[in-house]
Amino acid sequence: MFEGGTYTNEDPFWLQPMRRWDTMFGPGVRGAFRAGQLAVPLMILTGRGLIVNVSFWAARTYLVNTPHGVAKAAVDKMTSDMAHECEIHRPELDGADITVVSLYPGLVRTESVMEAAEFFDLSNSESPQFLGRAVASLAAGPNRHAKSGRILVAAELRAEYGSPTSTGSGRPP
Repeated sequence: MFEGGTYTNEDPFWLQPMRRWDTMFGPGVRGAFRAGQLAVPLMILTGRGLIVNVSFWAARTYLVNTPHGVAKAAVDKMTSDMAHECEIHRPELDGADITVVSLYPGLVRTESVMEAAEFFDLSNSESPQFLGRAVASLAAGPNRHAKSGRILVAAELRAEYGSPTSTGSGRPP
């Protein structure tokens, strides 16, 4: 989010460093694609699996900067297409029940977010643990496969599946 010690995350696209685009599409989109490629053969062995691609509202509306929004839109499209291919090739996958979803967290208190905390309102942010609990709830929940190819919101998953540690506010327990 910083370039040469200056906060540049919200600069317009013509001022964004190319490394921001490369980071969003290299480790971000490419990383999710490769992880899915490697995971599906293992899921076939167990007969089921869950691929959760982390995306964000920036896929649907302008938030933060252009590279961020375009990368998140790519993740959502990739999720939809992966889910479609897992479904139409299900017989070839030995009938494995593989669910693929995009998950929209709120603002997550990652290391990079905390480094730039002065630029964010953290009052309704989520911990990485909150996100993990939402994924665990989905993995263990009924009718998981019916959600395949969809965009899910972490706080809504936690509310749907409930938990003794859920606050229902999007805030971590």
